[in-house]
Formats: sequence, C-alpha cells, structure tokens
Amino acid sequence: MTPHTILSPGAGGALEPVRAWLLAAAHAEAERLRAEAAADAERVVAGARAEADAILADARAQGTAEGSALAVAEQARSRRQARRLVLQAEREAYEELRARSRAAVRALRQDPGYPALRERLDRLALAAAGPGASVSEDPDGGVVAEAPGIRVDCTLDGLAERAIAALGGEVAQLWAP
Repeated sequence: MTPHTILSPGAGGALEPVRAWLLAAAHAEAERLRAEAAADAERVVAGARAEADAILADARAQGTAEGSALAVAEQARSRRQARRLVLQAEREAYEELRARSRAAVRALRQDPGYPALRERLDRLALAAAGPGASVSEDPDGGVVAEAPGIRVDCTLDGLAERAIAALGGEVAQLWAP
C-alpha cells in the first residue's frame, strides 16, 4: 500500500451504495449545473458577440484601411475576451458542483443511517490501512485511518471529490452546448 491508498470500487463492495448515491447525486447536480452553465455561457457569448459587432461597426466607420486592421484586431480581442468569460463561467460551475457535492455528503451526518455508514467506513479504512492502524473521525464527516506510512481517506469530502473525479470526461461535457 502507498501513503495515498484509495479504496477501489471493487474493495468489497461495502461502499457501493454510497458510491452509487454519490454518483447519482453528482450526475443530477452536474446536469442542473450544466444547464445553468450552458445558459450563462450563451448569454456571455451573445454579449461578447454583440460587443464584437459594435466594435467592428465603429472600426469600419473610421476608414477602410485603418478600420479594417482595427476591426480584425478588435474582433480577435473580443473573441479572446468571450473565450475567457466562457472559461471563467465553466470554472465557476465546476467549483459550484464541487461545493454542492461536499454539502450534500456532509448532510448525510444528519441522516439516521449515518452511524451505520460511519461504522462501515471505520472498518473499511482500518482494513485498508492494515495492522496497527488507528482511525479518527473527520470534523466534516467520515474517517481517516493512519498507520506508519499509510493514510486512508474515507472522509465524506474525499468520497465526494472521488465521485466527481470518477465522472472524468463527463464533467467536461457539462459545458458543451
């Protein structure tokens, strides 16, 4: 085992219901955020295009040779600005997905089934960390098991982050039109 041991999906299946719930919640939240991000991106691009069109019209009015060169430069600048705004909106949506996913799994602490989940996480973390490991509760939920040279993260935040990471390329599709 390495210092950053992460339980694989095949590690006994004890976390499969949690993993499935986290993935389902992440997919639902991702879809909602994708729709918001797509709408935001469309507004940003439309605004940027309108700005680019206005700049282009002004540049053409200034003269053919000078106006043409200026229009090309301004259009390129507007495209770069529009791309920056789209990327910023995508990043904000991704960070929002991460924050909401963490909040959703942290809310599990209020669920009547959380003590049983916590016990399963204790057992899995201790088993993964090996003999002589100790387990401690994370303030935001879940546990961390540690043994010399080994740390097994079964925190709720860690599980949420791994569920989002498991989406892989699907997260990038959230921003696709």
